[in-house]
Amino acid sequence: MDRMILVTGATGTTGSEVVRQLTARGEKVRALTRDPQRARMPAGVEVAGGDYADPDSLAAAMTGVTAAYLVCPPGPGAAHDTALVAAARAAGVRRLVKLSAIGSDDPATGPTVAWHGAGERAVRDSGAEWTVLRPSSFATNTLAWAAAVRRGEPVPNMTADGASGVIDPRDIAEVAVRALLDAGHAGRTYTLTGPAAISVPDQVAVLAAVLGRPLTVRNLSQDETRGFLRTAYGIDESGMEDVLTGIAYVRDGRNATVTEDAPRVLGRPARTFQEWAEDHKEAFLTG
Repeated sequence: MDRMILVTGATGTTGSEVVRQLTARGEKVRALTRDPQRARMPAGVEVAGGDYADPDSLAAAMTGVTAAYLVCPPGPGAAHDTALVAAARAAGVRRLVKLSAIGSDDPATGPTVAWHGAGERAVRDSGAEWTVLRPSSFATNTLAWAAAVRRGEPVPNMTADGASGVIDPRDIAEVAVRALLDAGHAGRTYTLTGPAAISVPDQVAVLAAVLGRPLTVRNLSQDETRGFLRTAYGIDESGMEDVLTGIAYVRDGRNATVTEDAPRVLGRPARTFQEWAEDHKEAFLTG
């Protein structure tokens, strides 16, 4: 039987990279997206339209699929994960890889992260081979600073000196690809981090060195943090308190976890934040 891999969230940060890496390996890929007309995919990728709230679209997307990468926005009851798992089970999908989040098993992270736990349980109970990925903070989150950096303004800091094991999403995607293709990762939960715990001021110092000019940091008040979340990330008031709980978790130093899971899977060190910054410095340069 030919292998067909479904990638959900295929236009997102990790999903697009999973698609790219799979196609580079010559794998058959089906990309699930809500708006196929706007999706820009590598040559040979089959694009499927679908929505978590439309079971028929998910059933069609899962037809003939042997493995699936599941990316779902967290939400009460893990409805999105449940819908995807139900469609996968009905279609006989043999292998599922779920993107979760670090701390999904710690209630102190707040509901936004903890909701992933229900999705993890759905995947584990699916009857398929499963792998759960719990990445730490994405290096790409710092792109939210780009406008301020280009204008020469201080970088907004919501987490004071709290450090996280910031990880390059390319490494998350590469772990996902290994898990999608190789049976040796079945039944494993990987906590994925970069090689060091790094705070926002530390990241800004690295970025300043990469750009070759000084950068400053400004710690945001609670009200300023709310405003930044609204404008930079589109967080509305209904989800604001949950996100603030997660920010406090980092600010209090509780997210400084560093693991060897990524290096063990990849057979090489995880990329540093400096490597990511070198590869993406154009985003922070003035025109």
